[in-house]
Amino acid sequence: MGSRRGRVVALLVLAGLPPVVEQAALAAVPLHAARGLAPQVTAVWPYDSYHDLRWLLVYHDSWLTFVLGLLGITLARGLLSAGLTALAWPAGTPRPAWGWLVRRNLEVAALAAVVISPWAALSVAFSAVALSWYLFASLGPMLVLAPFLVRAGVVAGWWRGLPTIELFGWSALNFVLLTLAGALISTTPGWWAVGVAGLAGVANGLLWQRTVADAALPARMRWRRAPVAPIAIVLTMAGAVWAQSLIGIAAPGPGVWRPPVLTERLPDRVNHAVIVLDGHDSAWEGEAPADPRVERFSYAGLDARGRPLPYPPAATHRSLDSSSVLLAAQVDALHRRTGRPVALVGQSEGSMVVRTYLEKLPPGPVTAAVMFSPLVQAGRTYYPPPGHEGWGVATGWELRALFWLAGRPQPVKDDPDEPFVRSVLIDAPFYRNRTLCPVPGVRMIAFLPTVSAAEAPPGEYSRIPVYQQPAFHGGLIGQRMVEDRVIAFLAGERVEQPRREYGLLQRLGAAWQAPPLALSLNPVWSASREGDPARTGRVCEAR
Repeated sequence: MGSRRGRVVALLVLAGLPPVVEQAALAAVPLHAARGLAPQVTAVWPYDSYHDLRWLLVYHDSWLTFVLGLLGITLARGLLSAGLTALAWPAGTPRPAWGWLVRRNLEVAALAAVVISPWAALSVAFSAVALSWYLFASLGPMLVLAPFLVRAGVVAGWWRGLPTIELFGWSALNFVLLTLAGALISTTPGWWAVGVAGLAGVANGLLWQRTVADAALPARMRWRRAPVAPIAIVLTMAGAVWAQSLIGIAAPGPGVWRPPVLTERLPDRVNHAVIVLDGHDSAWEGEAPADPRVERFSYAGLDARGRPLPYPPAATHRSLDSSSVLLAAQVDALHRRTGRPVALVGQSEGSMVVRTYLEKLPPGPVTAAVMFSPLVQAGRTYYPPPGHEGWGVATGWELRALFWLAGRPQPVKDDPDEPFVRSVLIDAPFYRNRTLCPVPGVRMIAFLPTVSAAEAPPGEYSRIPVYQQPAFHGGLIGQRMVEDRVIAFLAGERVEQPRREYGLLQRLGAAWQAPPLALSLNPVWSASREGDPARTGRVCEAR
């Protein structure tokens, strides 16, 4: 009995100590935005490998450091998992030799690195462009693979048969535990979070005890002869390629954005002329808005008469700086034609064009800006362009490989190196820190769908009024109630509607975001004087 109790204590200590160490390191640095990740360091497969790979894919600055880091985390993960498996082994059941457990868990760590890495890379891409579709897409495979990989570290014939419902349940419970622990740590101030991380690690240890027992003990198994695990793994890896097309289907498509501000005349109480900026991969065939005071922004520029030109989806892939220059010319042309102050209404990429214009060019006649679904704290990670080394070099090539494979049957609309994405990565300090910051002389508001809460780490994200409503990215525009609020704002009324659940959703997403790259580390960002919300949890501050 004493030996059994000692093993349980050793298991809980081994499971609880690494999260304590990681959380203490994050508190000391500090790196506020990554605090929710610490409990995953001793989670069951594959959440532990997902944790390791996200750190590695962000924090390597050459191929050498990536390869050494990959070997290091694979070795450390295999040894740690072998120790947790040995201590969690059920009493009264013959346990394999220590050497077998080490060898097997090293093999599982290597397999998990291969299978999970594409999804971890998509998580890094999400942090670069702050689009929740990539985050949500990367989490599903973790839930699917968990019971298979848990068995892989325990029994020899893990690849045959369907895991028991208990294994599915315990591994899903670990996902819930990690989500709640990340939220609680994100809420807990300072060094107190170290204790919360330790408790979460202890809970991981108890779940190791249950999952190892269910995997090791004989049980009636469905499809005992079928190679279910290899099929699940192949489908998961293929899914990382298909994800690009699925995200394209889920995201708003080109040419579908016709909000009432374009299709209806503005009321007389609105004194502005208005430019409406559509988002990424949109298209415009030249149809005129209902009100002559309203124009669509053209990513193709103006014609000889100063009117916006029709544009195809590919035109939206240009850099934010070049789009803001086009916007400046269109603002001046519209102001000359109407003699009115100008208001800007942007959606997604269009919102980022608005914010870039207001920051880098004289606002001139622009006195109001409405931003729908702006990319909240974009630019949290980095990868260099092809032919260069730097932070995230391997991540960049992994993303290029995924997008290249996704484009084999049919071209995908996105490219990890298109000018729009690269402009976000290059000016990351600004977009991370000041996207939702006030501009003198310009009334501003951000309309945020609640899903964008998962796009930003816990902490401050805006110092301008926000109107929040349950919706997906790009889903607010066109709602009648929201459109009425836009007209009210343009007419000079104060509009604001923050929702209490937004902060809660931020904290619940904290465990599954990639760790941000500290601004001070990247030479590309060295000239910036922006503060780093990843370290402080505050926006709109200078370094």
